[in-house]
Amino acid sequence: MENNNKYIFSERPMLVYWEITRSCDLACKHCRAEAQHTRNSLELQGDECYSILDQVKSFGAPYPQIVLTGGDPLNHPDWEKILIRANEIGISVAFAPSATHNLTKEVFQRLKDLGVPALSLSLDGATSQSHDTFRGVEHCFEYTMQALGYAQEVGIPIQINTLVSGNTLHELEDIYNLLTNFSIMRWSVFFLISVGRGTALKELTAEKTEEVLEWITAKAKTAPFAIKTTEAPHYRRIFIQKMKKSGDRTVKLASLPVSRGFGIRDGNGIMFISHLGDVNPSGFLNIKAGNVRQQNLVDIYRNSEVFSKIRNPENYVGKCGICEYKYICGGSRARAYAATGNYLASDNLCSYEPAHAKEENLAAVLQEI
Repeated sequence: MENNNKYIFSERPMLVYWEITRSCDLACKHCRAEAQHTRNSLELQGDECYSILDQVKSFGAPYPQIVLTGGDPLNHPDWEKILIRANEIGISVAFAPSATHNLTKEVFQRLKDLGVPALSLSLDGATSQSHDTFRGVEHCFEYTMQALGYAQEVGIPIQINTLVSGNTLHELEDIYNLLTNFSIMRWSVFFLISVGRGTALKELTAEKTEEVLEWITAKAKTAPFAIKTTEAPHYRRIFIQKMKKSGDRTVKLASLPVSRGFGIRDGNGIMFISHLGDVNPSGFLNIKAGNVRQQNLVDIYRNSEVFSKIRNPENYVGKCGICEYKYICGGSRARAYAATGNYLASDNLCSYEPAHAKEENLAAVLQEI
């Protein structure tokens, strides 16, 4: 059944997030990993890292892209070796470092030389005071601005990640305005999942989330960079609704950047490998589906109970289970789990009431565009 729907990615993920270490020099208020300065002695390293790269390639073409994350991946002693090996076997690896004094121009040049196609940085405040306070160390804002300059100099495309919560919402417009001064490829707006240190932050209401997503939709029309959401897949539903309301039949939905994310969410097109080798549907959904030290990565993704259940929206319950947008959206599985303990439950940050009576299917929704 899974293979009959193009929005169910049963054969391979699009993205493999690999947390190669939890060591980090920052102390971010929302850190899902609750990162520490010291590396764990049980982290994957050496041949174990090479094995993961080989297993990712065994998914077959088109190969998933790996995102090396953490913690700070620069704190892992094998980060260069991993990139060299990935280059040798034809696997694309993006990089998500922390903005610290370690992120020098020489590091950027080395990343460029090793074929890194893109890099992401975080910006959660429009000023040094707000951003540094959120990141838990001084000068982080300065290092981030400096890193943006280095990226432009060496020619590495940059994605900026920004958290949206009750604690940061008031600066969202200012952050957007600040980013228009830089040549970035994408702004990823991440909606808080209450895990790790993030449990101490304020989550938005469903109504406020809808307002923010509508604001993002409006900004996306004129922004000098692409805008996407993380853990707020109902952005796609809002985008489609806006197009339907406008009555514009000249623009094909499939030609717009937003359509490339249709269906992708925790466990469907995405998988996560922890520093200890545990495999989860995402970094924010801490349900172990297997471990690469004992099992094959491809088998875990294709056949484990967790991934098989989570990527098929027919298994969802509550509003998400009857929603006509469930295949392209599906809600945040991580948020559903954080709120209810059930990763198949509804996303509580979505205020939309599905068309119960009509029970429209995906084809009908898209046909109206």
